[in-house]
Amino acid sequence: MKKKLVAGVILGVVVVSLILAAVVKPGRGPAGRSGTGKNEVGVIYIDGVIASGRKSVGLLDAMTGSEDIAGALREASRNPELKAVVIRLNSPGGTPAAAQEISAEIERLKQSGKKVVASMGDTAASGAYWIAAGADRIVANPGTLTGSIGVIMQYYNLQDLYDKVGVGAETFKSGPYKDMGSPDRPATPEESAIFQSMIDDIFNQFIEVVAEGRHMDKTEVRKLADGRVYTGRQAMELGLVDRLGDFHDAVLLAAELAGVPGEPGIVEIGPRNFWEEVFSEVRGRSPWGFGLPVVPCQWGGACVPELR
Repeated sequence: MKKKLVAGVILGVVVVSLILAAVVKPGRGPAGRSGTGKNEVGVIYIDGVIASGRKSVGLLDAMTGSEDIAGALREASRNPELKAVVIRLNSPGGTPAAAQEISAEIERLKQSGKKVVASMGDTAASGAYWIAAGADRIVANPGTLTGSIGVIMQYYNLQDLYDKVGVGAETFKSGPYKDMGSPDRPATPEESAIFQSMIDDIFNQFIEVVAEGRHMDKTEVRKLADGRVYTGRQAMELGLVDRLGDFHDAVLLAAELAGVPGEPGIVEIGPRNFWEEVFSEVRGRSPWGFGLPVVPCQWGGACVPELR
């Protein structure tokens, strides 16, 4: 009994210590500044799956919220000390709307006079590449996994399972397509055509973003956009990346583009708590790892296209 009590006390102390560390650990922004006060380069981190809204952190995975990144980008645009911004990407992708919201803020940041460089870590694929395409320059490691230009939508068809266990569904709907993607039946040919038209439209938007950002012809981009991932070195040979290098190389390139002499000061922008630090090593590494889960259609037909 005493051993259990001691173990419980020790566990409680550990948990409290972790919570306190999460609270008091300096984050990005003013509390985590490492710059010199002038001629600085801002750094914004995009880790894990990218989705609209605010971030959420789970035990083994995390989602980067587009609103958090957009806020950090606006903060950077208002800071006269920042001459350039490096966006550090380590993400397998996310949703189209989230990528579009972040891309729009990157364009506003560039219009404010700041130079923007995308720095790719282990993975910067699909939605993460959508975001990178809007930067002035893209730097990737030779072994970075990037590209994956494409769109996917999936849902579970559980009809056979329901039949085996004797589960049925009665659906009352206002229109013929209101229950598109329901798991209790396969999609009709008409519904499949509607789903495919949505994918095709978002895919064409993706092509346009890459073509404009990389100064490439749409036909040329379409040849590369079959959904495959490329290594950083392959991506550079194909014109999807400007330079091979690490994070420090990206910082130096951003400073060079902005006309900052010498070694620039670095300011990390945006919040990052203790749990993100702990689990940053196990997320965002590969599009086949802890990346995007299959998101089924919700009741009522709310299917979510994904960039992964």
